[in-house]
Parts: sequence; structure tokens; C-alpha cells
Amino acid sequence: MRQLDLVVIVLYLVVIAFVGLRLSGKQKSAKDYFVGEGRLPWWTVSFSVVATETSVLTVISVPGGAYSGQGFGNVELALGYVIGRVVVAAVLIPLYKRGGFVSAYQYLGERFGLKLQGLASVTFVFTRLLAEGVRLFASAIPIKLLLDEFGLQVGYQAIIIVLTLITVVYTYLGGIKAVIWTDAIQMGLYLGGAILAIAVLSHAVGFDGYSQALDAGKFQLFDTNFALAHVLTSPFALPTAIIGGAIFAMASHGSDQLIVQRILSTRTLREGQKAMISSGIFVVIQFAAFSLVGALLWSYNKGQTFKELGLASSDNLYPSFILHALPVGISGLLVAGILGAAMGSLSSALNSMSNSTVADFIHSFFRKVPSDDAMLRLARVMTLVWAVLMAVFACAFSSSTGNVYLTGLTIAGYTYGALLGAFLLGRLVKRANQVDAVIAFLVTVAVMTYIVRYVKIDVTTAGTTTATAIAAQWLVPIGVLITLVVGAVSSRFHPAPETPYDHGRTDEVDDAAAPAGRA
Repeated sequence: MRQLDLVVIVLYLVVIAFVGLRLSGKQKSAKDYFVGEGRLPWWTVSFSVVATETSVLTVISVPGGAYSGQGFGNVELALGYVIGRVVVAAVLIPLYKRGGFVSAYQYLGERFGLKLQGLASVTFVFTRLLAEGVRLFASAIPIKLLLDEFGLQVGYQAIIIVLTLITVVYTYLGGIKAVIWTDAIQMGLYLGGAILAIAVLSHAVGFDGYSQALDAGKFQLFDTNFALAHVLTSPFALPTAIIGGAIFAMASHGSDQLIVQRILSTRTLREGQKAMISSGIFVVIQFAAFSLVGALLWSYNKGQTFKELGLASSDNLYPSFILHALPVGISGLLVAGILGAAMGSLSSALNSMSNSTVADFIHSFFRKVPSDDAMLRLARVMTLVWAVLMAVFACAFSSSTGNVYLTGLTIAGYTYGALLGAFLLGRLVKRANQVDAVIAFLVTVAVMTYIVRYVKIDVTTAGTTTATAIAAQWLVPIGVLITLVVGAVSSRFHPAPETPYDHGRTDEVDDAAAPAGRA
């Protein structure tokens, strides 16, 4: 019976690549390859943003977290992320759309100079290579567990290579259009799978199951423990989730090319803003759906521990339900949805890294800019190069030990504060020049490296004291503060410019008069 599930999975992989290529059409220019000539519908871009930030481990770990005690804490986090996206939509997106950019870092080039633009691009690409390489290997872990259930003993390296090969086909040929359309389909599949699981579980546990989960605290939304140590170290503490989460989202969605590139592919400023804000609403819905799956699974399993259920960890909970409690064929479709989450984040990373390499690095460090045809060829070549490097990096983890998921989460802490801080420095400190911005950027990365690696806070729980790292949401505001302070102080050591940079209009941009842009 498992053969039908395998057929469904293989068909899905073939169809998603075919559909991505058909919907993308032939790419005629570098700008078309990177931002679809700014003509993509806002709702597909919104779905793509959600799919881009959703990894396999998000899909399977949120239900497990809700089951084991996090309740609806991830929904609380998402509320903070919505606030951050609203700020990005109001403050940063008008800058990008007004400039007709294909990269977020082109604003830094106009504001400070090409050296900072190139530095930001290199930082982004290096950070993304590390983060997505870890993410790719982490994605292979649950996929291997699922394939083991099918009786297929496949190694991590084989899974990584196959995922990369299939994804790179439509990413290489179709560019951002293929990435965004396939992301939208993949989001619909894995979110539809969660809704299907909710329907099956609701029928199985009935009203009593909901009541039992409620009494057990599985629907708890807000963490109101305001002890300082808890607030600084727990991602679910209310101030951390709302305030820290909002600032974190400003960095991840306002200064990270991975997300900004999608927004730049919309038709108008208003559509870009709608795509950004609605993506936050969809994330809230998504987290609520997967959290509800976890709460209902707790009632379905009568509150048994993972050990009593024969599961190695919380991440096995949702895949086990998919394979053992759903009809054959439907199980295969939901497994395909999990694969889709992995492919969506991978394709987005490859295209954005290629974009940043061509639009930022080439323009910043080479005097002679290639022709548009040459740029398009270079964009495709860099997609292949980054795919190979990412797969090699991910395969290197196959023989390593340690928590790769936590490794991936902490990588953003090194650079997000510096990236967002550079944008805010350009907006808030009019006398700051390129030297000030570069100094502030490098100092921030150095200080944040020390904080991420060495700063711990003692947290006492049930009489046991544990040295705990600062919550990821607080790393970004710390980095932003360092960048602003260092940049502002540095700017006092030279005369103010005679003609301060014109920040430009951030109110409504005439959609019809939007610039054609540059590549």
C-alpha cells in the first residue's frame, strides 16, 4: 500500500518542476529573471514570502511544540512579526519601489556608496549560505525518517542531492517567476494538509478533545512570566515575542534580500505593501493551524509522552500521524507538502543569492558592468554555483553531531542587526557617510559574534540553574543599537555634508510613474 504514497510523491516532484517552468515563461533579461519585471500579482508574492520563511522543521516542529507545552506560543510570536512587517511596509518598501531596485542593498549603495553595498551583499550571501546549508541538511532529517517508514533506506547526502537537483532545474530556467509560483502552490499544499489533519483529528476527538486540550493549557497564547532572565532568554515571553519579534521581522523582512526580492517583483508600491502585511497574517493563520494540530494530537494520543508513543522526539509526532493515521495516497500528498516546504525555501535562497551576487557584488567591485544578456547568463551560472556550494555544505553535516536546527537559528544573530542598522543609520543620521556606516557595520558584526557565542544568562527552573543564550529576537535590536551608536559617534568626527542625503519621499508613490528599475 505504501507504493501508492511513493507514486504520489514522485508525481508531485515532477509536476511542481513542470508547472514552475510553464508559469514562468522565457526569461528575457536579468531584471525579468530576478524580479519578473515587477509584474507578479501581490497574492502570489505574499504566499511566496510565507513559503520562503517556512522550512520543513517549521511544519513538523510547531505541532510537536504545541503538544509538549508551548501551546499557541508560536502564534504569539507571529503577532510580533506582523507588527514588524507593517513598519517595513510603511518605511522601507517605498524606498525600494521608488528607486526601482532589484536588490535591497542598492539603497545602501545610493545612500552611502558602492563599498557598503558590496559589503552588505557579501554579508548576506555568506550568511544565507551558512543558514540555508544548515536548513537543507535539517530538512533531510525528517524526510529520511519518512522514507524509512516507506522501507527506503536512503542516506542524508542522497536526499540533499535529489532535493537540490529538482529545485535547481526550475530555479535555473524560470528565475523568480518559477520560484514564486511554485512557492504559492507548495504553501497551499502543506497548509491544506494541516487543515485536513485538523478535520480528521476533530472528528476523532470530538468536542471533549478540544475541552481536554484547553484544560491542559494546550491553547495558551501569551506567556506572562515577566522575570528578567525569562524575558531575555525565552522566545515566547510576551515582551520578547511582541517587541523583539517585531524588530526581528523588520530585519528579516526589510533588510534580508531573501524576502525583499519577492516584494520587489510586485507591480506597484501598494501591492508590495499588501503582499508584505498579508504574509504576516498568513503566518499567524499557518502557526495557528499547526499549533491546533499539536493540541488535537495531544487529545488524540490521550496525553502520552513521546517516549510512550515510541517516538524519538517531538519532531516525529506529525510525520507519524501522517503515515499511520491517514489513508494511503493522502499520506503521500502530505509528505509531498513537507518536501515542498524544503524546496520552497531552497529555491528562494538560490535565486536571491544569485540576485545579490549580480546586482550588488558585480556593480560594487567591477568598474565595467556586463551587458544585460551577459548579466542574465551570469545570473543562471551563479544559481548553479550557489546550489553546488549549498549542497556541499549541507552534506558536510551528514557526519557531524550537534543541534543543526539551533545552529541555523543563531546564524541570523550575527548579521541581521548590522544589516537593519545600516538601513536605519541611513534614514536617521543625516551626517553619516560611507566610512561611518562601514565602521559601524564591522563593529556590530564583531560584537554580535561575541554575544552570540559567549554571552549566557543563568536561568533557574525547578531548582536547576542553566546558562542560557539570549533569545534570538533580542539579538537584532542589540545589533541595531550598536550600529546606530557607533555610526552616530563616528559621524561627529568629520564635518556635516553641505548637502545632506535626500531621504526621498516615503509617502505614496505614483504607481503609474514607478521607475523602470535597474539590474
